[in-house]
Amino acid sequence: MRILVLGAGAREHAIILALREENTPHEIFAAPGNAGIAHDAVVVALDANDPAAVTNYANDENIDLVVIGPEAPLVAGVADALRERGIPVFGPGKAAAQLEGSKSFAKRVMDAAGVPTGRAVNARTLDEVAAALDEFGAPFVVKADGLAAGKGVIVTDDRAAALAHAGQYLADAPVLVEEHLAGPEVSLFFLCDGDHVLPLSPAQDYKRLRDGDEGPNTGGMGAYSPLPWLLEHFGGEDAFVDAVTREIAEPVIHQLDAEGTPFIGLLYAGLILTEQGVKVIEFNARFGDPETQVVLPRLVDPLSELLLAAASGHLEDFPKPAFAEATAVTVVLASQGYPEKPITGRVLTGLDAASTVEGVHIAHAATGRTDEGLVATGGRVLNVVALGTTFAESTERAYEALAKIGLEGGQYRTDIAARVIED
Repeated sequence: MRILVLGAGAREHAIILALREENTPHEIFAAPGNAGIAHDAVVVALDANDPAAVTNYANDENIDLVVIGPEAPLVAGVADALRERGIPVFGPGKAAAQLEGSKSFAKRVMDAAGVPTGRAVNARTLDEVAAALDEFGAPFVVKADGLAAGKGVIVTDDRAAALAHAGQYLADAPVLVEEHLAGPEVSLFFLCDGDHVLPLSPAQDYKRLRDGDEGPNTGGMGAYSPLPWLLEHFGGEDAFVDAVTREIAEPVIHQLDAEGTPFIGLLYAGLILTEQGVKVIEFNARFGDPETQVVLPRLVDPLSELLLAAASGHLEDFPKPAFAEATAVTVVLASQGYPEKPITGRVLTGLDAASTVEGVHIAHAATGRTDEGLVATGGRVLNVVALGTTFAESTERAYEALAKIGLEGGQYRTDIAARVIED
């Protein structure tokens, strides 16, 4: 197939690498891509958020499938424009993408579908925020209603900090104040064709910048998959996945379909295992980053066939995807100053040496080429992904590879997957 992947981060690089691993070769294009993606796909100078530009390119170049990676093109309606021209696209239309683009929309859909989630107040003023904070009590949870690149959420015991966070977003849209939910968190992806869903393997990511879940929220500093502790909490991964599929994913997809906004693409369920059962923290309308980097390398079935089936409305023809027994760990290398003010333009070294570590590959997140060589162009720069037979092995490989990479001021967590190593 001729496949166009929209996006410029490590998630998109992970998708492209999974497509390249298939037995059937594909012609893969990426827009706008990055320096690492350029090694594995044809990079196209194309505005991924422009519905007309993407559609015209896909039509002119006889693209068989468009895969939309990040959220911005979804909310911009790129998938709608492609579908109007009859081009298969993996990604929901603008209306269905509001499941991620608007927290209040997602809460309404969950309520209509009978999906368990935390209590929430849609607040339009600081006074309403303050009243909701006092109603729910600490820890305080405040979420921007719209897109915020994974950094629109604050969880804090500091009431003043929660109010200040709300104040950053209230000028543009309401914010959600939610009750705090306690328990282990799980990320679970579902392939959707508007009527049917197929689950992938669960993962756990690390949002805080520093070890021990300290520091500010980020877009994600690492992840691992599978989750062996689900045996203790839920009787095993299969039982957990089947229950979430039945009680959360399918009701939401059926609700959206009933409302005339079918969801075709990747439903990301951010879940928490509370004492009252599994509840939804949030939904996203695309593959999660960095969880994708540890889920897709374990996928046994051809990714391209699954994505095309979802885009074409034929997921019912496929069984639940199979995954290898391998353990996968990814650690994010970030620029100095991330997430507040990342310093960019600094040279990266040692990637070739890092890639020689057994079981390791690099997914580029924000890299570019200059006269000085490979440089960091953003906050989260790259993912070191390692596979192994145990978490101890895959984690050791990831950090061995990281030690070979040079980036002035670079920062990364040293405790990714520590929990499952100890177990």
